[in-house]
Amino acid sequence: MNTELRRQVVNVYKELLEMGKHYPLGYDYFRTRLHKAFISQAHLRDEDKIREGIKRAEFVKKEIEALYFLKKYRSMKHRYSS
Repeated sequence: MNTELRRQVVNVYKELLEMGKHYPLGYDYFRTRLHKAFISQAHLRDEDKIREGIKRAEFVKKEIEALYFLKKYRSMKHRYSS
């Protein structure tokens, strides 16, 4: 695997791990699931497949951000609504 792709994979993994600290089901649950997901794709050697995996991981990252924003919005709405 090319070093640039490896760096991208490691960066997206670290970003997802950081986001997992605030996951509703807990960090341990999130970390084990994330680790399984990345290990299941460790056999990939084709650069196009690796890029597709990085895109999928970026999509998951955006979905988790949306989940966090929704949770924050709901709690603020609950606090400030009558």
